[in-house]
Amino acid sequence: MQALIRDGCVAAPGHARLDAAHKVRAGLSVEVTIPAPATVCVAPEPIPLVIAYEDADLVVVNKPPGLVVHPAPGHASGTLVNALLHHCRDLAGIGSELRPGIVHRLDRDTSGLIVVAKTEAAMQSLGRQFRRRSVVKRYAAAVHGLPRPLRGTIDAPIGRSPSDRKRMSTRARKGREALTTYRVVAAVGPCSLVRLHIATGRTHQIRVHMAHAGFPIVGDAQYGRPALDRALPSPPARQMLHAESLAIDHPTTGRRMRFLAPWPDDFRDLLHALRRAGRVEGGE
Repeated sequence: MQALIRDGCVAAPGHARLDAAHKVRAGLSVEVTIPAPATVCVAPEPIPLVIAYEDADLVVVNKPPGLVVHPAPGHASGTLVNALLHHCRDLAGIGSELRPGIVHRLDRDTSGLIVVAKTEAAMQSLGRQFRRRSVVKRYAAAVHGLPRPLRGTIDAPIGRSPSDRKRMSTRARKGREALTTYRVVAAVGPCSLVRLHIATGRTHQIRVHMAHAGFPIVGDAQYGRPALDRALPSPPARQMLHAESLAIDHPTTGRRMRFLAPWPDDFRDLLHALRRAGRVEGGE
C-alpha cells in the first residue's frame, strides 16, 4: 500500500494527491488503482564466477563478498542468479523463476561456498539434505573479543526483531530453533579468529548469535559494533564472515563430497595478524 500511495495509485475525489499521513474521516471515498503485475524477467549477465566444482547435476560457486544471491527489491540485476543463467544455459525453470537452482543463500557481504542445482532432481535431493540437516556448512569469522569458553554452542531461537523488521533477533516473539557451535582458533589484541558450524540455517544466524553472545562479527554494520571496527588499524568494508567448507551427498551418485574455499584477500589481510599470534587453548 505504501508503494501504491507513492506511485499515485490512491486518490480521493475532491482532494489533492494523498500521502500516507492523510487523516481519513467517516464518509471519505478512496479510490485505489491496482496496476497490472510486472513481467518477471531475470536476464543472463556475463558476471565472472569462481567455480569450485561443476558437473551435470550441480555447480558449487565460491561467492565473492558484495554479490547478492538472487534478485530482490533494490537488486534487480547483477546477482549470482544473473551470472548463473549466463554460465548454465539450461538453468532457467529449475525451482522458482526468480531463484532458479538456488537451494540455500549467503548474505550479500558474506563470502564463500554456495551449491546450486542444475536439474530438478538435484534441486529436490539437495533440498531434502538441507531439511534433514545432513549438509555440513562451516564458516570462518573474525569477531570482537575472546569468546569464553573457547568451544561452545549457542542455542537461541531466531525470528524477526519486534522493533525492526529488517533485522533478526533472539528476542523475537516467535523465534525458530537455531543452533551454532563455535571454536576459537586464534586470538590477538581485541579480535579472535573463530570457526563455526550451523546445524540450522536461519537468516543472519551466525551474525545474530555472535552478537547475542557478546562477540559480534568484525565489520558487521547491522549487528556489530561500528566503534570497535573504526578502532582497528584497517577497518573492514564488510562483515568478516566466510563460508569456507561445504559437505553434501551427490544427488545422483550419493557420494559424500566436501569442498573448500580459500579466504578472500580482505579476510586474509585482516586475519594475518591473528595467525602470527599463534594458537590458543582449544585451537587446532
